[in-house]
Amino acid sequence: MINKDEIAADFNQAFAELDKAIKLFTDKDFNVIPFADSWTAGQVAEHILLSNDGFGEVLNDKVEDATRAVDHLKIQLKEILLNFENKMKSPEFILPALKDYDKQVQLTKSSKIKNAMLKSINDLDLSKMCVSFPLPGLGFLTRLEAIYFVIYHTERHAHQLNEIYRFIRKS
Repeated sequence: MINKDEIAADFNQAFAELDKAIKLFTDKDFNVIPFADSWTAGQVAEHILLSNDGFGEVLNDKVEDATRAVDHLKIQLKEILLNFENKMKSPEFILPALKDYDKQVQLTKSSKIKNAMLKSINDLDLSKMCVSFPLPGLGFLTRLEAIYFVIYHTERHAHQLNEIYRFIRKS
């Protein structure tokens, strides 16, 4: 049984963590490269917004009946995305541009994406398989799994923002 209230609560918590992490930064620090081969906080925020917006589209795109348990990949997604020792490379299509980002604009975008996805959580059949985008290495996700991908990916990058903030504060 899919508990949409629980899913929405998990989703809201992840976005609250992201917003809190973004708000830690001054406007100036938001675009500081903290160390070699790192993104700025603004770039991290842009990456997660590009990804989350893309998954919002996937949720509302073509679906089919699932041929497996609707939460089959949920634990695996959590293990992959919340293993902070595991460094990953972003796919090209959600790489943030190397430029300065406006913190308030990013927060506004985050709020719009959050509200649109919460509507999808409430309105859509989460047991359906999203067939417009196979996740690299895992294949197609159910809507439920796609939502949890967004939750765990958002938590991962909120953690990354907190680490960048700690590093900048020490410098």
